[in-house]
Amino acid sequence: MSKQLFSPKQMEQLQQNPHVVKVTERTITYADTFKSQFIDEYLAGKTPRQIFSEYGFDIEVLGMKRVEQASSRWRKAYDQNGLIGLTDTRKTSSGRPLQRELTMTEMVERQAARIELLEGQIELLKKLEVTERRLLSDSQKQSARKVFQLIADTLKQFPFKRMVTYFCTLLNVSRSGYYRFLETEEARAVKEKRDEEARDQILKAFKRRGYKKGSRSIKMTLEQDFDLVMNRKKIQRIMRKYGVVCPHRKPNPYKQMAKATKEHRVVPNLLNREFKQGVAGKVLLTDISYIPYNGTMAYLSTIKDGSTNEILAYHVSDRITLGIATTTVKKLFRNKRVKLQPDAFIHSDQGVHYTSPKFQKLLKHYKLGQSMSRRGNCWDNAPQESFFGHLKDEVDFSMAKTLDEVRAKIDHYMVYYNNYRYQWNLKKMAPVQYRNHLLAA
Repeated sequence: MSKQLFSPKQMEQLQQNPHVVKVTERTITYADTFKSQFIDEYLAGKTPRQIFSEYGFDIEVLGMKRVEQASSRWRKAYDQNGLIGLTDTRKTSSGRPLQRELTMTEMVERQAARIELLEGQIELLKKLEVTERRLLSDSQKQSARKVFQLIADTLKQFPFKRMVTYFCTLLNVSRSGYYRFLETEEARAVKEKRDEEARDQILKAFKRRGYKKGSRSIKMTLEQDFDLVMNRKKIQRIMRKYGVVCPHRKPNPYKQMAKATKEHRVVPNLLNREFKQGVAGKVLLTDISYIPYNGTMAYLSTIKDGSTNEILAYHVSDRITLGIATTTVKKLFRNKRVKLQPDAFIHSDQGVHYTSPKFQKLLKHYKLGQSMSRRGNCWDNAPQESFFGHLKDEVDFSMAKTLDEVRAKIDHYMVYYNNYRYQWNLKKMAPVQYRNHLLAA
């Protein structure tokens, strides 16, 4: 108990704090929920002074000594008895300790109360765990606005207090952005109402005369039949937002095949398996590999120096589109440490990514030559295939649950492979060491 006395004005001020149960001139009784929250915040790394300030307490009024005493008392109780030790038992355990042994009925009542408290805490933890899983699942590939809405709905539905920071950190969004989202709720409601009005007008034009229309036809119908001018980009945005889909013709597969035959060009095999040419930055090998994890698939695209075995660029994705190959090439030229030879060329198989006109145009933009393996001959790109084999042998992806975990494992392995994985055919050097050796020679 602190010797500092509270004035009537200070007592009134403290009593208004929702985390205070009772205040007298000498003592202050805190709510059990605040004690639990204090322990959580303290274990998260915050100081007692910071926690008390964030929960609305004036440190000048309380006095730092009283804050430190409360912190020490609660931490000791928590270490001894867990959350139960933080419960205020003065009403049930006040007065002198009993000189007699408890009766069987009293012992049963106390144990029943203890069990009830533990069960309540377990249920709350279970509910929090389920909520965390649901939020993580629902927030995958969602915009920040939708994630903010998920957090707001969760906090309304469940009795979690002061969990905004926790949920924002869990879902990797900004806490200030969340509060800004709450402040602009009225403005969003007004905008939503305007969008709904525009949607109704678009649907009238969309269904006009019994035929569905695209954004161009809708714009013209609104101007001609309804005397309403609306920006076409706005029409497209409203259609996307409310799922208004216009009919479109299916592509002719025979025309597609003919077009592909003309556009996708196979280039000659310039490499001829001469992987080790003793010059760093000349022979670049590339390929894409599948990485199974958690019942799904990730895809890894790499560019490897044929002379040094160094991985110069790589990209991990959950989609095997053309972008995975083009992004890897762009990363190669963003890497300032990579110095390519004037006659450098990239060698790959005859996959659709590398025969694509867009990919070949990108190589021409960077003034990079191109070479391709013979059809169905994996030995023409053997060092690249060998790297993927080592990666899958040495890295356990079976424990990865998300794509971010797969990326983290690959990032860690790439640093290890380039800098610390010594190779016999590189004069027992790591790829980066051997590259420096070649440059020095």
